[in-house]
Order: sequence, then structure tokens, then C-alpha cells
Amino acid sequence: MLNMKKALPKILGFIINTIGLLSPKQSAKIAMQLFSTPLKGKTKPHEQKYLNIAQIENINYNGLNIKTYTWPGNKDTILLAHGWESNSYRWKDLITHLNKLQYNVVAIDAPAHGSSQGKTFNAIMNAACINKIANQIKATVIIGHSMGGMSTVFALYKTPISSVKKIILLGAPSNFKGIFNRYTSMMHYSTKVKSAIIKNIQNTFGQSPEYFSAAEFSKQLDCKGLIIHDKDDRIIPYQDGLDFKAQYKNGTLITTTGLGHGLKSDVIYNHIISFLKS
Repeated sequence: MLNMKKALPKILGFIINTIGLLSPKQSAKIAMQLFSTPLKGKTKPHEQKYLNIAQIENINYNGLNIKTYTWPGNKDTILLAHGWESNSYRWKDLITHLNKLQYNVVAIDAPAHGSSQGKTFNAIMNAACINKIANQIKATVIIGHSMGGMSTVFALYKTPISSVKKIILLGAPSNFKGIFNRYTSMMHYSTKVKSAIIKNIQNTFGQSPEYFSAAEFSKQLDCKGLIIHDKDDRIIPYQDGLDFKAQYKNGTLITTTGLGHGLKSDVIYNHIISFLKS
């Protein structure tokens, strides 16, 4: 089973490469659909049991019901944005810490994740969703893990939110080009298919993959930032954290070791709380 799991990307890549010989446009469409469709991240029963203790609300985003969970408090409002193939439950331990300190905590299930509607997901869509909800709840702080962090930067770069004074990026990708290159390499796509995918992205979003650089966008952010990245992150390279450090004039990088991509640890939570109090 494990060998099959490892071989699957290569098999799918071979099929898409074969389609690309006849129709590059069709191969790119299939590849992007595959890239944008999460296979995990829906809420499991034990996760929902925990989330049910929160105040639950559906917020409409482009016709989709987006699920939000609120743990009320009388301090600043903190919006939590999870990453790819995850959901609001991933924040359970951090929510416990923040709620004890009376922060007003709101977690969001991204489109096509958790209990939110939708079949596909991308950082641009997620950014628009985060922006709408952050405006609606007048968030003071946004904490984003992985793609949630990248989406947070996209959200604030495109349409700044005056209420947001601080953001925290946990293991966040600094640029889309790196994600794209890792994906196409994992799938063993041919040069022809990769070129077709780039053209698809340009036609869909009006820009090439290189344009979508969260680190570059962070130069324009006025809010204070805390960047936390682990040297042993096998999903998003530590270099991405260094990229943010180099570009984000209002950002501070904290480097950890041995915590991987998840960054679930009291060490992390203490750094977050110290930053919130600063």
C-alpha cells in the first residue's frame, strides 16, 4: 500500500503527460484540477464534537457556506486560518491557550475544507475569503498556518484591513513558484505539460506563478508580523522563512528545530502569546 501511494503521482503524471502529447490544454486543465482538489481535511466526528462547543456560523462567500467557529473573549479578535487539507480543529491547543487569556478567537474552515462547502481550493480564493471574514469580525490579528499564512499575506496585500494590526505566519510558503515546482516535480510532468500549466495559470489569474510571491507582497504590509519556521520542515522549506525575513520590513523571524511543519508545541504557543502581548 505504501509503495502504491508513492508510485501514484508518477502514474498520474505519466497519464497526464500522455494526454499532453495530444492536447496540452486538456492536460493542464486536468493537472490544475488535481492540484486544486483536496483529498483530506473534511471534519471527522471527534473533531466536530470539539468544534461544536464553539459558536458556529455560516458566512456566504461566492455562493458557498463557509463555516466559522467562535470562542468568545473580551480581548482582541484573532482569526485563525489553517492550511491545505486541514481544518479548524488543528488549532485546538492554541485556542485553549488563547481563550484562557480571554482573546476572542474565530477559526475558519477554508473552502473545500472542514465543514465548509466547495470542491476546489487555491490561495487566491482563500485570500478573498479571509479578507471578507476578517473585515466582518474586525479581526485585530490573523494567524495563518502554511497555505493559510500565504493566503493571509495575499489578502492584506490586495485589500488592506485597518483593524488588522498583527499577523503570524506559521510555516508559510513565501512564494507560489516553489509550490508549483515541487508539485510538477513530484508528478514528473513533462516540459510540455508544465508550460501548458503555466499558460493555464496566466489565463486564469492574469499572472505567471512567479508573480505570486507572498514575501515580495509582505514589503507593502504595515501590520507587524511574526514568522515562525522550523529548520526541519519537510513540506515548506526553511528558506521560505528566510525569504520572509529578508522582505517583510515589519516582520520578525523565529527559527525552531525539530517541530516540523505542524508547529504544534507549547514553545510555539508561548512565542505567539508573547507577540500578542508586545
